[in-house]
Amino acid sequence: MITYIGTPKIQTNRLILEKFELGDAQKVFDHWISDERVTDNRVSAAHTAVSQTVERVAGIVSQYEKEDFCYWAVKLKGSGELIGEIDLYDFDEATGNCEVSYSLGYRWWNQGYGTEALRAVIEFGFHHMNLHKIAAAHNTDNPASGRIMSKAGMVQEGVVRDMIRNSKGEYKDCAIYGILAGEYFSKGLGDKGFILNVTG
Repeated sequence: MITYIGTPKIQTNRLILEKFELGDAQKVFDHWISDERVTDNRVSAAHTAVSQTVERVAGIVSQYEKEDFCYWAVKLKGSGELIGEIDLYDFDEATGNCEVSYSLGYRWWNQGYGTEALRAVIEFGFHHMNLHKIAAAHNTDNPASGRIMSKAGMVQEGVVRDMIRNSKGEYKDCAIYGILAGEYFSKGLGDKGFILNVTG
């Protein structure tokens, strides 16, 4: 049985994961969602107007009242700079399984922030939500995302051909990764304490 507790604030060594606010829209637009280097790895196209991002952020904020909604803004602990987003979604009550996705602004790539955020959310899912499995996928032409998943303890399970079609009409093969609660704890990942603090 999945234990839903919404989107609590999570602190790690260098990051704070917390709820988005309406006032974040401009930074979301500036930092990643208008940048094709980032959005080429997403299904939806890059935003061309801040109004699109305002609508998207408002849609996220409106769902925080739901206990089964887990969607975090990723911020640098030192400066409070908004650098990305990460969410758990597609919860399956029958299996206790779900998926995770994330995006980081290009300026913050290759600095370990994606791995740190993903490790924290995986820890949250297994320690606090009683999840059985967390899965993720990345375009095969974006191997850097696969390295993030591997560093967080996820295992590649296969490749799905033409899994998505991006905003440019291009089909993309996707590598599928997953991590089970049993292997998470047996590998000792659950003892590493990637989360420093979780508050409601």
